[in-house]
Amino acid sequence: MISTNRILLISISAIFFVTVNIAIIFGIGSLVSYLNSGADRSQMLHANIARMVEYTPSVSWDLSNQSGKRIDNQSLGNIERDYLNAWYTRHLSLLSNSVDIFGDYYTDKAKSDLIALIENNRETGVKIEATTTSHDLKFDFLSTDGHLAVFTDRRVKEFQRVFKNEDLISQSHYIGTYRIIMLLEDGFWRIRHMMLIEDSEEPAVTHAIDSSELIENIKGINYYPQASPWDTFGHAFDTEIISADFDIIKNAGLNTIRVFIQYEDFGKAEINDIKMERLQRLLDKATEKNLKVILTLFDFYGDYSVLDWTRTLKHAEGIVEALKDHPAILAWDIKNEPDLDFESRGKDNVINWLKIIIKKINDLDPSKPITIGWANYKHANNLSDVLDFISFHYYGDIEKLPEIYSDMKQEHPNKAVLLEEYGLSSYQGFWRPFGDDESDQADYHKSMQTIFKKNAIPFMSWTLYDFNKIPKEVVGRLPWRKRIQQRFGFIDLNGSPKKSFEYIATNQ
Repeated sequence: MISTNRILLISISAIFFVTVNIAIIFGIGSLVSYLNSGADRSQMLHANIARMVEYTPSVSWDLSNQSGKRIDNQSLGNIERDYLNAWYTRHLSLLSNSVDIFGDYYTDKAKSDLIALIENNRETGVKIEATTTSHDLKFDFLSTDGHLAVFTDRRVKEFQRVFKNEDLISQSHYIGTYRIIMLLEDGFWRIRHMMLIEDSEEPAVTHAIDSSELIENIKGINYYPQASPWDTFGHAFDTEIISADFDIIKNAGLNTIRVFIQYEDFGKAEINDIKMERLQRLLDKATEKNLKVILTLFDFYGDYSVLDWTRTLKHAEGIVEALKDHPAILAWDIKNEPDLDFESRGKDNVINWLKIIIKKINDLDPSKPITIGWANYKHANNLSDVLDFISFHYYGDIEKLPEIYSDMKQEHPNKAVLLEEYGLSSYQGFWRPFGDDESDQADYHKSMQTIFKKNAIPFMSWTLYDFNKIPKEVVGRLPWRKRIQQRFGFIDLNGSPKKSFEYIATNQ
């Protein structure tokens, strides 16, 4: 007699067998239906590449004086897509020295040349890290059958770093012009011929705005709403709260706020329209209250890899193009405390990325000054030749500040120097029983305002409010670090001014 358990096991096995076969038949049917519908088979063949592409250089086309068959928009879009994928897979291949990545974006002849280069790099211990950030394409010719396209890629902005046995041996920014021939095969376009016909060094980044008067008059504060620190533009966004906060700031004698734009929060390469609309409303309120804004970009960004450059450039373009004419914006701050990433990400990686972002923003908005908020004043010499004013953060011994500031002014006599962050936590409790209390905080700010007035130091304090919660991304998970960060404000959790509020500005 068959046991109940055995009958149950046989039943489950049968159900599983039938379910799997139904799924297989359904999958095959869907595939056949997809292909018979006239869908582009190349999209399936290249689905994995399409999903992993994070390469978004700026692209423009010049279709004037084209010969041969006229190119239509769909075909032009397909050529652009496969051409950029060819560049991207080339970058990946040269970085990894793998011959298995660039696949079907090159004809056999073009592929053989790449394979030879990669095999030589393997043998000699060479690795190439590269990207391009813009392509100015002039379409020259399309064959009668629509299967051969010729175009010129003009003024391609390229960056390349060459390593030998993991040691960096060279790096360069240059501009190249290429003659390109592509063939349409199996439903997608392949590079048949790619010849560099001209190249030159890209001009160095230059930016010269005399912003001294603007910056030297700053009396400001770093701003987050109390209920949503490090999430200003999230679900709790409320213009009435922001308006009331700006009244407090203005009435306290301050004239400038610093606001942070988080890279991922604002959509990376594809700007989040909802966040942007909220940012516009905040800037409108600042204008209404006669406050200026230093907009700090790329908060919490930390990649810096060359292959990620195009996404960050597109992000910068989306923000700056939308806001460059807004009257509230005083300056662009490229990133908050990038020097904290020097050790973990590599100083060269961070500096190279900062350079290309500075260049991009300068191209987009040459009328506004650019700065970087350095965590350590000792790092403020980095890129000082291409920044319009110097910004640093200081939480050290206040008695040393006048000398530090004086030295910085002597090193940069033609540029304003802004103390962009400073402050003292009033947390005294279980995790810091002998820490500073609210009276100590008030004494600190009183002393700082005396120093500012005596030495004509423009300042932005940290921060308006005490906060109930601190995101782990800010100071980590350790409770004693969170508690300290929660109590830097001039206004406590109940909305009452702390003793330090009396010294929020020099005219108090």
